[in-house]
Amino acid sequence: MLGTLARWLRMLGYDTAYAANEQDKDLQAIAAKSGRILLTRDKALAERASGIYLAPDLLENQLRVLRERFALALDYEAIRCSVCNGDLEPLDRAALPPEVPEGAREAAKSFWRCTACGKAYWDGSHWRNILERLRRLGIPTAPSGSTPR
Repeated sequence: MLGTLARWLRMLGYDTAYAANEQDKDLQAIAAKSGRILLTRDKALAERASGIYLAPDLLENQLRVLRERFALALDYEAIRCSVCNGDLEPLDRAALPPEVPEGAREAAKSFWRCTACGKAYWDGSHWRNILERLRRLGIPTAPSGSTPR
């Protein structure tokens, strides 16, 4: 129920697990064993697991709640793969995979690859839109023009 939020937390640099099909007792155990904070839209589960209940259903409102509670900020050195939570490593332009569009190959300055799933990332217009949305939400970002790692 918070899959989109998990992706955004990863983009901010937070090591974020997402378990969509786990039973409540398993979620509690996973959170306890890994030292994670359980975020949920299930009020009863949040109370049982000493987790955080996120009442808002819209991403921007969820991010606002977490910004206020945890002082969320973008950490360029910690940005993770939005898909699998893996670490990102710099990717040489000469080694770009075929899924990187020609326009991105020409326009982007920097490229990264997930060390776990292999997904490629670059500093294109999508990243600039993400930064703008974070700024609108009052979530601190690095100075304009900065890119991951």
